[in-house]
Amino acid sequence: MKTLAIEWRVGLGSLIGAVLLAAGCTSTTGDGGPAGPAAQEAEATGEAAAAADDHSGWWCVEHGVPEEECSLCNARAAARFKEKGDWCEEHHRAESQCFICDPKRAERFAALYEAKFGEKPPKAE
Repeated sequence: MKTLAIEWRVGLGSLIGAVLLAAGCTSTTGDGGPAGPAAQEAEATGEAAAAADDHSGWWCVEHGVPEEECSLCNARAAARFKEKGDWCEEHHRAESQCFICDPKRAERFAALYEAKFGEKPPKAE
């Protein structure tokens, strides 16, 4: 009987772990909500999905900003921007990174990329 109880607990623990792992692997916006249609489309296309899902580098290819500062991929960065009052409620990202409201904002980040790598950044999604 003791063995059955132990097996049940191990099985339940494994199930909970799998659910938590699966929940952590979903694509979300910086505010924790599900990614929008554009992000979902990018995930559905082979190479674009691999680049967009790779958050190990310096540059967020999907959003055109340094990965550490990406308010769409990095929840901690999003929280910092919200605390400073730098937040676009309409598009759920840092106002300073909202290229929808003002496309010229992307120039600042492109200049950072060019200074680091000596070439123009990859086109953001």
